[in-house]
This record gives sequence, C-alpha cells and structure tokens, in this order.
Amino acid sequence: MSDGTVLVINSGSSSIKFQLVHPDTAESVAHGLIERIGEPDGHIVYNHRTGVEDRSLPIADHRAGLKMVLDIVAEVGRPLSEAGIIAVGHRVVHGGDIFYSPTLIDDGVVKAISDLSNLAPLHNPANVIGIEVAREELPDVPHVAVFDTAFFHTLPAAASTYAIDRDVAKANQIRRYGFHGTSHEYVSGRVADFLGKDPAELNQIVLHLGNGASASAIKGGKAIDTTMGLTPLEGLVMGTRSGDIDPGIILHLNRNSGMKVDEIDDLLNRRSGLKGLSGVNDFRALLALIEGDDDAKLAYDVYVHMLRKYIGAFIVQLGGVDVITFTGGVGENNIDVRRDSLAGLSRLGIEVDPALNEAKSRVERRISASSSTVEVLVVPTNEELAIARAAKALVAAL
Repeated sequence: MSDGTVLVINSGSSSIKFQLVHPDTAESVAHGLIERIGEPDGHIVYNHRTGVEDRSLPIADHRAGLKMVLDIVAEVGRPLSEAGIIAVGHRVVHGGDIFYSPTLIDDGVVKAISDLSNLAPLHNPANVIGIEVAREELPDVPHVAVFDTAFFHTLPAAASTYAIDRDVAKANQIRRYGFHGTSHEYVSGRVADFLGKDPAELNQIVLHLGNGASASAIKGGKAIDTTMGLTPLEGLVMGTRSGDIDPGIILHLNRNSGMKVDEIDDLLNRRSGLKGLSGVNDFRALLALIEGDDDAKLAYDVYVHMLRKYIGAFIVQLGGVDVITFTGGVGENNIDVRRDSLAGLSRLGIEVDPALNEAKSRVERRISASSSTVEVLVVPTNEELAIARAAKALVAAL
C-alpha cells in the first residue's frame, strides 16, 4: 500500500479541486480545478507530469464537471482506474455531531452527510455529489470522508455553546462547530515538527487567512477555541463574508428594509467582508487600491482590527502563547497583514523581524525577531496531503 496514490476530491459550492498524491512522499502526480460550475464560461485546468490542460467550456453542474475531468485524465494520460489508487479522500465541510474522525463511506454515510445539509446548505450538497460520482467511477476503491469540523470536536463546552435557549439549540443542532479544521490540524502538527517539540508542550495560535479566514487556539495539540461557529460566517472578516456582526443587524434589515432571509444570507456571505467594504475581495487587488482609496484603506483596517482582536482573545484563553503561525493564501503571502496584525506587541513578547517577514519564500519559516519570546512562523497549508494521509491511514487500519 505504501506505493499507492490517493485521489483527493474537494467538491465545493461552485468549484471542484482534485489532486492525485502519494501520501508517503507528498508528491503530487496531478492536480486540477473545475470552476464557475453552472455558468456559461466554465473553466477546467488539469496539471499533470507532462503538461497542463486548460479548457474553457460550459459546465452544467458538479456531476458533469467531474465526468469531464475523468475524461480529460484518460485522454491526456491514463484512466484513473490504472493509476494505482488505494483510496479516494473526500473533503466534507460539515460533520455535525455525528462525524469527528475520518470515516469509510457507504450508502448510510452518504445519506447522513446529505441530511446535515441543513447545517451547510452551500457545501454539503456539493460534497455529496462529488462522493456519488467518484463512487460510480471508482466503485472498487475505498472512499473516505474527512470532515472540516472534526478537529474542533474537542472544543470545551464553554467555547462551543451559544447562550441561547438550550432546548432550541438542542433541537436545531446549534453549537460552535468550527471549520478549516483539516488545515489547522495539519499546520499545528507541522509547527511542532519545525520547532522539534511535542505538540503537548505548545500553546499555539494558527491563523488560516484566505478568501475564507479563521483562527484557532490550540493547547497541547487540541483545539480549545476557534473563530468560525455554526457556519463559516462567524469570526474574522473574510473576502466576501462579514465575520462577526451584531445579530440585531439581521432583525433590523428584515424589519426596516424588508429584506428576506435569502437576501440577507446573500448579503452576509457574498456581498460583505472586503468586497462589501471596498468592491474587491482579492487581497492583491485591495492592496493595489489602498493608495488614494479611502474605502480600500478602511476595509484593510477593519480586517486587521478583527484579526488583532482574536489574537488577543486567544492569548488570554491559552494563558499565554508559545507560537503564532500564519497560513492560507493571505497568511502565507501577505507581508502587510503579518506585520500589522502583530505590530506593537513587544510587551507580550511578540516581535516580527522585518527582513524575515519580507523575504520571499514558499517553505516553512520563522519570521520572528531574535528578541521575540514568542515564535512567529509561516507554514504553508496542504489540506489535500492531510486528507490523503488520513484516508490511507484509515484504509490501512481496516
């Protein structure tokens, strides 16, 4: 089994990422992206050992997109059935209170994931389609679900409980579940390896900053707090999501503007965050606008303000922090966010070295000053590798 590959599928709300990876060596044999599903200008990019296939064409739905990918893979290389696949790992966004470890998929598991769509209506239905198509195309290979919420199953009750009527909360499965768990778990493990320490020795804050953004407080290898909640909408300011707001805003919009639930949902998930404040959600575009654009400057300031607020809160929750780590597209690449989110914290033992922070690199690295008592790191995330390794481990154990 050590020589086999794992096909990782991340079937999202409007896109599908896939990667064929060797879990032991971390070598990516091939990877690709299907995006703009359901739109006239659909797009498929497939990167493989001998080149890149880049095609623009209408993609009716997730099922059609996945089948197109399988056809392209067979056309330019060889069918997946001949690729030595030992397992297919599926990213599933919401596991509710049912799933909190990698799970071998059968019909009952598919139904349970589908039933949890009320908690993740944008994501779980797409996850299910990815699972169904992959099981049809690769029926003789074990399929494993890896859940985005699993790492946060260990949250203490005080951190996972919302202060609303307990009977209403129980009847509607309302609690803080947390998301990006696969990334937070992977990165925190890499941090311990980088520092040569046992995870049990470390108090960590991990900042997963991308178009979606979340932070976690990890004590002794287990998550004790996180920013996302019942849904991925809570917490930090994101590309198009609002993050934390006064719940009364929702009532105010409904009562005074006549906005319906779906309209408010669209506002908070797709037309808020950086995009709502500045008109753009890509951080590179935001930074290009900042000089002379007050809206862009305010958007950046609000983003950093919320990030600093949670860093401070998590230091208190942990009783002190040993290491703060940046990951995700923004966290790994944006010099300004790393500098500004930790500026002026030398009294807490946190100092960023300007030269180390500005150095261009794609590898795990330290950016804290020699005088900093808290380590500050940048660690690239690799959710696909984490899913592949989890899938292989489960199949091997079975």
